[in-house]
Amino acid sequence: MNIKYKLAEAMKKCMKNSSVENITVKQIVTECGVSRQSFYRNFIDKYDLVNWYFDRLLEQSFKEMGKGETIRDALIKKFVYIRQESLFFSAGFKSDEQNNLKEHDFIMIYEFYCSIIREKSGSIPDHHTRKLLEMYCNSSIYMTVQWLLKGMPETEEDLADLMIDAMPPKLAELFSSIGLISV
Repeated sequence: MNIKYKLAEAMKKCMKNSSVENITVKQIVTECGVSRQSFYRNFIDKYDLVNWYFDRLLEQSFKEMGKGETIRDALIKKFVYIRQESLFFSAGFKSDEQNNLKEHDFIMIYEFYCSIIREKSGSIPDHHTRKLLEMYCNSSIYMTVQWLLKGMPETEEDLADLMIDAMPPKLAELFSSIGLISV
């Protein structure tokens, strides 16, 4: 296991007893058994570590979606990851500090959707589509956080269906036309 994963595992252990805001780099490196210099060679701060780990959890979902899976399939995979790593995500999504997970999630999802639209349609999303995506991504993050913090009462499939049903009609039409959802 490389140092970044070891630090992520140490962060997860620290998160069992403390919020992200209250965890120090010293606690993380002590738990991991590495030096502060090793931490800072790999991450800017603890939020950078949280965001890096989040990226690893979502990479596979995004790769699969880019291979032709539907948005529903990718969302289900994302929610399965979140359920499996609920302690990590609960602590990460509670933070509103700089470089926080919600902002990072927004950037990742927004850029992914723009990229997949460009790749599948052959053109960059126009201003109106980008604004719809911005609103949709923010809403989907809000609902994901609510789902997680309320104990994940819906199944991953039900939450994915709700996310698709909440999609603005013009965005749903676009995603349907490039084969990412069925309307």
